Amino acid sequence: MVVDVDGNSLIDFGSGIAVTTVGNSNPRVVAAVAEQVAAFTHTCFMVTPYDGYLRVAERLNAITPGDHEKRTVLFNSGAEAVENAVKIARAHTGRQAVVVFDHAYHGRTNLTMAMTAKNMPYKHGFGPFAGEVYRAPLSYPFRDGGLDGAAAAARAIDTIDKQVGATNTAAVVIEPIQGEGGFVVPAPGFLAAMAAWCRDHGVVFVADEVQTGVARTGALFACEHEEVMPDLIVTAKGLAGGMPLSAVTGRAEVMDAPHTGGLGGTYGGNPVACAAALAVLDAVEEDGLVERARAIEATMVPRLRALQQGDARVGDVRGRGAMIAVELVRPGTTEPDAALTAQVAAAAHAEGLIVLTCGTWGNVLRFLPPLSIPDHLLDEGLDILERIFRATR
Repeated sequence: MVVDVDGNSLIDFGSGIAVTTVGNSNPRVVAAVAEQVAAFTHTCFMVTPYDGYLRVAERLNAITPGDHEKRTVLFNSGAEAVENAVKIARAHTGRQAVVVFDHAYHGRTNLTMAMTAKNMPYKHGFGPFAGEVYRAPLSYPFRDGGLDGAAAAARAIDTIDKQVGATNTAAVVIEPIQGEGGFVVPAPGFLAAMAAWCRDHGVVFVADEVQTGVARTGALFACEHEEVMPDLIVTAKGLAGGMPLSAVTGRAEVMDAPHTGGLGGTYGGNPVACAAALAVLDAVEEDGLVERARAIEATMVPRLRALQQGDARVGDVRGRGAMIAVELVRPGTTEPDAALTAQVAAAAHAEGLIVLTCGTWGNVLRFLPPLSIPDHLLDEGLDILERIFRATR
């Protein structure tokens, strides 16, 4: 629950954009942060290393997909980590081009704005942007006319081959389930085919799991649903329970490519944030939050699909775990209805429910409840949504 300054209580289906995955002020996180603050708040890991940073790195090396040797480096934000993943890939390959996808969101720094697809509000008026960024078509089942994952991957690979060239490509960077782009879940086989193409051509495959990682989708990492092992995986948001922390974790031979001192930052891997992250990872494991995310999906998706059956404005229901969305359209078409989406979100807020919007056309309602949400609040939030849809017909 969120209680505002006027005393109004709102059910939280946003989690601060997938950050408070283990719940706001989770007792484990609060205790760990308090203990660390009392010890020291900062030394800069590059000057005087500390145990917390190493322990977070070890945990991420252990839990990310694959049993190969790994390395982890810590930063502050998702965008910062994505940008450093590109630096690492360029150092490893000696190439420059970066391939991203339609509808992608990767951040607000200069390079990650170039990697992000959506103009407003993320890019408009802020150029020029970094070069050597190229865009390929994504698998978007609701809008692909029945194209399966293999065919969608072949289409993307054809674009890359023609417009970029494999020998020029340092990295392919993809969200296993898109965030701001509309919670788009690629068709089965798409991610695996893209990863295989990267492997065959010496291209670094980067999974941007800033929004999907740390149990959000009913797996520790969303790429596990497709049995894909990225060369590099980027985490942030839910990693540290509200403290600013992000990470790049990947194959040792790739991570070791940058020269000594080439990666870093004053606050990267801040000790307080590291303490929070260790507590978050403990909570995920000990409280069974991967399974809880699946249970949330099992509650939300049938309710939303029942809503879809009775309302032609609900064009698609999609997502995994506690990362679920509905795409709203003009009845009988796939024409986006951004006005209805904004109307529903505002009405939900007025009725005591926080929901977020997203999508290239602004026509997607996204639901990101904390994994700690009790069933009665989850059901109550869905009841509110159903009432709003009936009232807006």
